[in-house]
Amino acid sequence: MSILKYLIYFVPFILSFVLALVLTPLVKKLAFKKNILDLPDTDRKLHGKATPLLGGVAVFVSFLITLLVAWWVGWLNDGVIKNTQIWAIVIGGVILIVGGFLDDKYKLKPWQSFLFPILAVIVAVALGIVVKYVTNPFIAGTGPYGRALFYFDWINLNFISLGALFSFCWLLGMIYTTKFLDGLDGLVTGIGVIGVLILFVVSLFWDVPLSGTSVLCLILAGALLGFLKYNFYPAQIFLGEGGATFIGFMLGALAIISGGKIATALLIMGIPILDVVFVILRRIFSGQHIYAGDRRHLHFRLMDLGLSHRRVVLALYLLTFIFGISALFLQSQDKVLALGLLLCVMIILVGVLMLAYRNKKLTIISK
Repeated sequence: MSILKYLIYFVPFILSFVLALVLTPLVKKLAFKKNILDLPDTDRKLHGKATPLLGGVAVFVSFLITLLVAWWVGWLNDGVIKNTQIWAIVIGGVILIVGGFLDDKYKLKPWQSFLFPILAVIVAVALGIVVKYVTNPFIAGTGPYGRALFYFDWINLNFISLGALFSFCWLLGMIYTTKFLDGLDGLVTGIGVIGVLILFVVSLFWDVPLSGTSVLCLILAGALLGFLKYNFYPAQIFLGEGGATFIGFMLGALAIISGGKIATALLIMGIPILDVVFVILRRIFSGQHIYAGDRRHLHFRLMDLGLSHRRVVLALYLLTFIFGISALFLQSQDKVLALGLLLCVMIILVGVLMLAYRNKKLTIISK
């Protein structure tokens, strides 16, 4: 194969990266002009001055332009990704970015902002971003990696397929994981970069050569990395609602169209997912609304114990990388064990932090 063909791996990444570098300052000016700013008006907001939102617009436009170019030149026409799935990504992304813009501008009520992720996920599932099967890691068979398969269409729910229902919940869960995680400068953006690059490497092992899935991963990685220059601590601009939800949507969608790499995505996003689950459970048991903002997230707990903003973000990057990269070397059964280990690590970490946090408060009170 000619080495020129491998430009498919570099050109989309570089194009989206450069576009994000150029477009982000323009979006920043637009946010200031339209007064779409995040004010440091609660204890959850750690920035010291009004900071522009709408960063997700720069990410999405960079991603979209590069995607359309790659689609036009045929880099996405590998026979694996369907055109309807590409449209699902485009339309779903537009819905999330528009909804995010409205939320950032007009501060929508929770039920109003919830409508846009719901609509984006419905469109995505309707256009074919659906998990068809999962592997059984404990039974040998003839499926991928020699494992037995369980096809969702074996169970008929009459009104909707089980695969569609599972995919709907998966995508919505990923959207809200990154939405709730977006509390520190560069945290969601950097985890998004790590996640899509790992999915890119995973796609090299299973997919056709120079696949459209790989290209999509690199396009998103380039857009996020270009934006991260302005979003890393101290951030000049924030993702905003649209950007935070779009990253989760794309990670969930890429995990599906990459051949149902749900376990891989769970390892990548395991810490954030478990953090969100624990925070929601604590809010429910304490009688709070699940959308109520607080400082119970893992990253806030770490900062309250004395870690700097930058160190907390880098530590969460490292955890994401370690568990995510393990997916490259583990078979299906081993991934289940790794997920169990991840759950244990998270439970121990949360327990230690809660004890340390409580002891610190008691020390302060005693003084």
